[in-house]
Parts: sequence; structure tokens; C-alpha cells
Amino acid sequence: MAKELNCGRSTVQDSLNRLAEIGAVEKRKVDSASGRDSAHYYRVILDRVIASNAFDAWEAEGGEEFDPIPSDFDEAPPAGIPAPPAGPRAAPPAGSGPAPINDSSLTSNLNEEERERDRDDEGEENPKALEKRFRKWWSTWPTYATDTEATTRRAWLDLTDEQRKACEDRTADYLAAAKASGRKFSKAAATYLSERAWERLGEKAGFAAHAAPEAYTAYSRAGRALLLAELLRPERSLTLNPIEQKIIDDKPEKRDLIWRDKREKQGWPEASRLIDTTTQRKRFNVPSRIVAMAQTFDKVKVGGDVWKAWQRLHHRRCWPWLMAPEGLEWMQFPRLPDAIEDLDEACELALSEFEAALREVRGNDNAA
Repeated sequence: MAKELNCGRSTVQDSLNRLAEIGAVEKRKVDSASGRDSAHYYRVILDRVIASNAFDAWEAEGGEEFDPIPSDFDEAPPAGIPAPPAGPRAAPPAGSGPAPINDSSLTSNLNEEERERDRDDEGEENPKALEKRFRKWWSTWPTYATDTEATTRRAWLDLTDEQRKACEDRTADYLAAAKASGRKFSKAAATYLSERAWERLGEKAGFAAHAAPEAYTAYSRAGRALLLAELLRPERSLTLNPIEQKIIDDKPEKRDLIWRDKREKQGWPEASRLIDTTTQRKRFNVPSRIVAMAQTFDKVKVGGDVWKAWQRLHHRRCWPWLMAPEGLEWMQFPRLPDAIEDLDEACELALSEFEAALREVRGNDNAA
């Protein structure tokens, strides 16, 4: 120890004796077999509180032994001249107060509180908070069970704080819109995050149109609106089968009749399915955005002039026509514009207005 400290053995021994006297070090003598040159074992006591004035004796006894080095050596020597050796006096003890005690029970809680405050101040620099938010959000995603955790977390951390908050706020709206569309959902969470798909949705106020679908028949406002929406889609490409072609070859006058029948039955398969479902007294789901559009539809008397005008419109377009069951007095159709006496013209204009509104809704859905 004397060699390590570059001082005399007597200085080390004197210091150890003083530490033993104040209880900071435990000193135990080990007698040798010959009785001479007995050795001592020393153990530093870390779990004992030392009185604050325990080291006062060191200052009283140290005197000039621990005075500063004379001022002759305060200044650095000129270049090229070696520095003088260190003074012969031993270095003073660390201080007059008790040595600090490494007690984790006294410091850990305080340090942890300080670290937590630092993390709160740093906001997004808090990895623990970010991980907690990530886990909470990810657990709500439909593909949570099959997603790759590392890829999803990396996409989450790549977002800015504002983007993460927007993601948390808008995910429920996005999932509701996806459900209302009726399409099978398979988008991975990492893809959703990297694409920031929630940004393609409208404001929250507009999401009433994306709520979960309800069940209707084609006799209702909402059901009729969905039926017309399907009829306004492009017609399916059709070809004649060999039998139909032979009939036309043999009797050309039946060409229009055969093609009309084929188009009405097969040209718009989804519309035909809605009609079949309704005639079987079953219901089908209608997205809420279509339900909202149907609120302006008017009741039309079955067998009346307006009802017949709508029937003629379907016939001109070769659309399948939903027959009214016995006992049904009213059906629902788009409201006719005012000041138009020709009912056929009024029906065409009402349908055009509905188609324009539908195109706008579909455009918003494609953007989302």
C-alpha cells in the first residue's frame, strides 16, 4: 500500500490506526508461530455510520504535516527544465467529514425520480413511454397476431410524435371505414404505419358515413339506393353461348329480345343478387354512406305514373326490375326535380343527380 501511495510505511500504518480508532476500519492482529513480526488484517466497515466529528483528530494532529507545498513550487518550471520532485510530506486525508456511504436504499429512489423527470421533460426521448404506447396501439390492430414485431416497431418509431398521436386518434375511424367497405381486411400494421393511411381519411365529422353497415331490403330507401348504386356500375362484358347464337342465326328478329334478357339477368350480377335476396324476404347490409344518401328519396305509389316512369327508365337501360310484392303500396326512388312535367325526363335527371353524388362518395372512398 505504501508503494502504491508513494509514501512511507509508517504513514500508512498511522492512518490505518486512526481509522481503526474511529471505527471505520476493523483491525485484527494475527500472531505468528514464532511470536515475532505479527501481521494485521484490515476490513473496511461500509455498513456503519460514523460520527460527523470522527475525523477531527486528524486535523488536530496533522498540523503542519498537511500544509500546502511551499509557493516556490506553485509555478511551472520553464521549458526544458525538469520539474522538482514532489514534497516529502504525505497527502492529507480526503476531508474532515465522514466518508460517503454507498447505500443504494438512500440514492436509488432519488436518482430514479430525477431520471423520470428528465424523461418527462424530453417527451419523445422516453423509450419506456414510447414502448407502452406502441404496445397499446398495436394490440388493437386486426393483424396483431400475425404481424412481425420488429418491423412494426420500426415503422412506429419512424413516425414523428405528431404522426403517432394522429395514428392513435384515427385508427378506430380507419378500421370502421374498412369494415363498412365489406372488403376482407389484411393490411399489416407496419404497412398501415409506413403508408400513414389514416391521413387519407376525412375529418372525424365525416366518419358517420363510415360506421358499421345495417341490414335492409331493396324496398327501403337505403336498399333502393344500394341497388341503384350497383346498377350504375359498368355493365359486365357478355357473350352469347352457342344455343343463343344459333337462335339468332335462325331467327334474327329475336336478337334484341335475347340480348335484353341476357343483359337484365347477367349484366349487373351484384344488383341481381340484391333483388333475389329481397324477393326471398332476406336482408343485406348497406354502408352508412349510402344510407345517408338515401334520406332524400321519396315514396312512390306502386302502379302510379311516377312508378311506371322509373320502370320505363330501367327498361331503356336493360336493368333488372324489382317487382312489387302483393300488398306493397309504396316504393322508394330518388326525388324528382321540380318544374319538369315530362316524368321520363325527370327520372333521368334525378338519377343523374344521384350518380353525381355517388361518384363523389366513391372518390372519397378510393382516396381513403
